[in-house]
Amino acid sequence: MTTIYHNPRCSKSRQTLQLLEENNIQPTIRLYLQDPPNLEEIKTLVSQLAITPIALIRTKDALFKELGLSKNSTDEECLHAMHAHPILIERPIVIHNNTAKIGRPPEDVLTLFN
Repeated sequence: MTTIYHNPRCSKSRQTLQLLEENNIQPTIRLYLQDPPNLEEIKTLVSQLAITPIALIRTKDALFKELGLSKNSTDEECLHAMHAHPILIERPIVIHNNTAKIGRPPEDVLTLFN
């Protein structure tokens, strides 16, 4: 099973979804802004991506600074910020066989299927 955390307003997210479909991969689409992940799901994403929580946050988003976050914020602060404000979660994320990739660039997600 393949899932994409998708934001249709994001060009990289649209490109990643199109790339999957062009490769005959029909993912489950999770509109994560309408169906936000809970704290445990965010922790699982971090684990599946094999990154730290700060690496999953859109640090250039104005909300990041408005919340008083910085690159020195703790893992817990980052996790709770993404839970409270899913718009901060980097996108798109594709999950396949309990492994995940961020689609930046979109082609990166294809490594999940090799």
